[in-house]
Amino acid sequence: MTHEQGITLEFALIGADFNSAGEASSKIKRTLQQLGIRPDIIRRIAISAYEAEMNVIIHAYRGTIRADIHADRTEVIVTDEGPGIPDLELAMQEGFSTAPDYIREMGFGAGMGLPNMARSTDKFDIKTEIGIGTQLSMITFH
Repeated sequence: MTHEQGITLEFALIGADFNSAGEASSKIKRTLQQLGIRPDIIRRIAISAYEAEMNVIIHAYRGTIRADIHADRTEVIVTDEGPGIPDLELAMQEGFSTAPDYIREMGFGAGMGLPNMARSTDKFDIKTEIGIGTQLSMITFH
């Protein structure tokens, strides 16, 4: 950790609340812009945060997204209470989705969320427990 404290942003997410979808990741993006982080780094963090936020809204009952912004890195931690992911290896494949049809009709659930998160971050870790929920940790270096 650097000598400075850093900034922490935390937002509550509610399952099926599509009216608020994208608000948390947008606020994270705006804060990074205000701090003068490079645009290419901001884009990677914004993509991973948005995908994680949408996964909670689509699949879980509720959750939180937290961004810990330091001088050299941003860590986004997303924890949800939900069904968990039965087959993580399958879920990490591009195009695999368990989203119901009505979600796809809204333009979500294409099965690119987890692969996009892994691709957009420098360190990606996922823990999931059936019937309990999922926790993601995503670190992007500045």
